[in-house]
Amino acid sequence: MTNAIEVKDLCFSYDEKKTTIDHISFSIPQGSYTTIIGHNGSGKSTIAKLLIGLLRAKSGSIRIMGQELTEETVYDLRKHVGIVFQNPDNQFIGSTVADDIAFGLENHCVPPEQMQEIVEKSAAKVGMTEYLNTEPTNLSGGQKQRVAIAGILAITPDIIIFDESTSMLDPQGKASINEQIRQLHEERKITVLSITHDMEEVAQSEYVLVLNKGKIEMNGSPKYVFSNHGKLRDMQLDIPFALQFSRKMQEKGFLSIDAITLDEVVNQLCQLKSKN
Repeated sequence: MTNAIEVKDLCFSYDEKKTTIDHISFSIPQGSYTTIIGHNGSGKSTIAKLLIGLLRAKSGSIRIMGQELTEETVYDLRKHVGIVFQNPDNQFIGSTVADDIAFGLENHCVPPEQMQEIVEKSAAKVGMTEYLNTEPTNLSGGQKQRVAIAGILAITPDIIIFDESTSMLDPQGKASINEQIRQLHEERKITVLSITHDMEEVAQSEYVLVLNKGKIEMNGSPKYVFSNHGKLRDMQLDIPFALQFSRKMQEKGFLSIDAITLDEVVNQLCQLKSKN
C-alpha cells in the first residue's frame, strides 16, 4: 500500500535545552485512519505543525504523497493536506459560514461560477446547510468545527489532519465530530490523521501511535495498544469506556466479552443473548 505520509528520523526542538521530537519515524498508509495519543507535552501537536510546514524540523525528513517536504515544495504539498485545529475560531476568515467555506477555494483559484455548488455540497456533508448565511460568531463549538471540516472538504485534500479538534467540545459534540470523521474516512477514503485525547475516537481508528516525551512509545492496532493498559496508565492515559465495561463484566464473572467500542459491546451482548 502506498504511504500518504512518511516520517524518518525526525527531530525538532523549540530551544536548545529540550528536544520536543526525538528521532521519530513512522508511515501512514494512503486511505487509512490513524490516531496519535500522548500526555500533554508529548509532542503531538508539534508533529501536526511539522507535517504542514508551520514548523521546520531540525533534522530528518517528511514525505507527503511521495514528495519530500522542503521550503521549495511546502506550498504545493499543502494542496494535498487540510488541517482542523483545536480552536475553530482560529480558522474563521469570512463574515458568514458560506464565505468561510469558500475561502480555501479562492486560494486554490477555483472559478467563481463553480464555488457556490461546492460550498453547498460541502456544507450539506456536515449538516450545516441552513447556516450558510450565519455569522460564525453565532455558532456553537460543535457547529464551528463542522464548518471548519466543510472548508477542508471543499478543497478535496488527500489527507486531513485533526489537531485535537474535539478537545473543547462537550461529550455530545465530541461524539458528533467523531462520527463525522469516521464517515469521511469510510465514504471518501481520505487519509485521516487525528491527534486526540479522546479514547473513544482512538477505538474507532485503524492504527495508533503513542507518543511519550517526544518518542514513539507504542504503535499498532487499537486493541494491541489498549492491551498494554499498564504502560498507558504510566503515561497518564486511559482506555475507552467500552473496554473498561468489558473488563469489569469479566472480573465479576457476568459476561465474557472483549470490546473496545460501544457498538462492539452491543453486538457481543446480542450474540450472547441469541445463544442463550
